[in-house]
Amino acid sequence: MNLEIISRTPEIDKHPVPLLFVHGAWHGAWCWEEYFLPYFASKGYTAHALSLRGHGGSPGGEHLRWTRISDYVDDVAQVADAMETPPVVIGHSMGGLVVQKYLETHHAPAAVLLASVPPAGALRTALSIARRHPWAFLKANFSLSLYPVIGTPKLAREAFFAENISTEKLAGHFERLQNESYRAFLDMLFFNLPKPERVSTNILVLGAEKDTIFTPYEIEATAKAYRAAPEIWAGMAHDMMLEDSWQSVADRIIEWLDHRGL
Repeated sequence: MNLEIISRTPEIDKHPVPLLFVHGAWHGAWCWEEYFLPYFASKGYTAHALSLRGHGGSPGGEHLRWTRISDYVDDVAQVADAMETPPVVIGHSMGGLVVQKYLETHHAPAAVLLASVPPAGALRTALSIARRHPWAFLKANFSLSLYPVIGTPKLAREAFFAENISTEKLAGHFERLQNESYRAFLDMLFFNLPKPERVSTNILVLGAEKDTIFTPYEIEATAKAYRAAPEIWAGMAHDMMLEDSWQSVADRIIEWLDHRGL
């Protein structure tokens, strides 16, 4: 499959291992393009972000509703296998679940989870959305379309961004949000949850204090499952790579990778 890949290469390649960024639900590779890709390239990393099938500029939109998490794992494997060196895999939200499933059967030198779906799945998140926005949740389930739960700027801000995000920034991000696979949603609830006991890769687990999608408690549970120490960013919302303090997150990833010689 001819997947969209956005890449940034450094002027001087200081690191032997490339980075592969995996976006979350309703997003595409674009969410890494504004800040993370150029910043990591400026620090000497070759940085790539893919759009999973049916997202961004990748094909597969006509089959998106029934696309599985395992299909997204295949997308990550396709891109990673094409690289000369296995990449560090960095996943956000649903992309964090995809990374966890990828690591069950593939080698990576290291991995990072940002505001990720926890090993217990997204049932608590779904129930929380149903309680706060029952009509949007019902519409999503009756139509088998997840777009209604983030389908207005107000809903998108509540889900992804800090309360003080500017109207202009919110409008720009909202314009690029899209529908998400209903089957992948079911996989995140019950049908294809992570199996941490199958993963031996060292993982950095990061979360956000003000995240309404995956709470600090869930980030702590994820870290415990992977024998890691959770790190929670004060005042930050779910889309950690697009927040005003995104650089502090990027710098922590770089510090962690440097400590491992990557």
